[in-house]
Amino acid sequence: MDLNDLHDLRDWLPRALGVAERWGGQFGPYETHDAQRVPPDAFTEAFDRLAKRMDHNYPFFHPRYAGQMVKPPHPAAVTGYLTAMLFNPNNHAAEGGPATTEMEREAVAELAAMFGLPAHVGHLTTSGTMANLEALYVARQLHPDRGIAYSSECHYTHERMCHVLGMEGHRIPADAHGRIDLDALEDALRGGRIGTVVVTTGTTGLGAVDPVHEVLVLARRYGARVHVDAAYGGFYAILGRSATGDIDPAPWRAIAECDSVVVDPHKQGLQPYGCGAVLFPDPRAGRHFAHDSPYTYFTDSDLHLGEISLECSRAGAAAAALWLTLQLLPLTPDGFGRILAANRRAALNWSDLLVESEALTLYQRPDLDIVTYFPTPSSPSLSSIDAASDRLLRDGMTSEADPVFLSVLRADAEAFVRRHPHVVRDADAARVIRSVLIKPEHEHYLPTLHARVADLAAQARA
Repeated sequence: MDLNDLHDLRDWLPRALGVAERWGGQFGPYETHDAQRVPPDAFTEAFDRLAKRMDHNYPFFHPRYAGQMVKPPHPAAVTGYLTAMLFNPNNHAAEGGPATTEMEREAVAELAAMFGLPAHVGHLTTSGTMANLEALYVARQLHPDRGIAYSSECHYTHERMCHVLGMEGHRIPADAHGRIDLDALEDALRGGRIGTVVVTTGTTGLGAVDPVHEVLVLARRYGARVHVDAAYGGFYAILGRSATGDIDPAPWRAIAECDSVVVDPHKQGLQPYGCGAVLFPDPRAGRHFAHDSPYTYFTDSDLHLGEISLECSRAGAAAAALWLTLQLLPLTPDGFGRILAANRRAALNWSDLLVESEALTLYQRPDLDIVTYFPTPSSPSLSSIDAASDRLLRDGMTSEADPVFLSVLRADAEAFVRRHPHVVRDADAARVIRSVLIKPEHEHYLPTLHARVADLAAQARA
């Protein structure tokens, strides 16, 4: 979070406290109990220890951090979260958080509109994992005797959730770009054992976008459903559906015809962890979560959010944070889209620099904003690339004078040589460097970042 954001928070956080004080004052005074009071000196000492421990962190806010898909929440999200957190609402039932329940319904409706869903049922979740579990749970309820197909490049949660749900998982190979292989998928669908196909719009490794529109045709041909895991890349629907830039609109426009979709506002959506969401275009999907409780669901004739969810207690503060953010940054090309466009320009521009670089080699051109590359080896073998990537990563993170924070991706030998056939296959896999340019500040910082990484790469292969 840059200094301007901190300045904003110094102004807005006292106002958040004022909201709770003003609202609470209408109920009259009462005597507080000393059981939970702590001496100010003890609070100070404990807080100082907390502050010191927070020094052990990575600078997620700074563009020199280009590792995982992490960035600070927007000041609006922080302000919205703290304001609501002081009330501590629980959005499981309307009586647990009447105000934030309405905010969640409105925010979820905006997410549904972002994907072009004409109707929907859905809610926020604590994570993309939980959201995907709910989507696959509905898949099991609809096709209890059929399994789930997913790409070898998809998030590991899908294979794991098949185990949790007792469903058969079908791992489909990826093509040369990291997208689900359509021929292999059709071969698997012919067997009649697949009830739902998972597609990913932005894999967490490469950021690859599966051809949703083509998978949809295949799935319907064989009577299968389609679930879209858009946890990471989902917000790019803003640009994709509007054909902004050179993003292929076809996969993004096809999402509206699929059977469920998951998106994580705590990734591209500037929200604090954890904030995921699951959406079903058919409102009848809510019936699969039907249950009753003897002590909740009594203040509202409409369905409570807990009645359409596997989760019970959920922080209403997460809904307030997202709602306030969307009031200021709408899900349009001129709103949130400006952030995404800057991220993607940075990724594409870095790809161009990598193609021209002598010290670095582009592994694969990005679909979204994840850039993968490796130090150009003096002897092109998987083992030498793996060792150089490891050294680059560690040297960058441990540099006191000029650190950079990157991540690595393990590429198996077959995937690697399909992209770079000149590389000697002397190992089962090799790590490449993976940079997630999830912050728009990366666009301006790119020349500095590239120069530093190139310098580290030259040292790594020395």
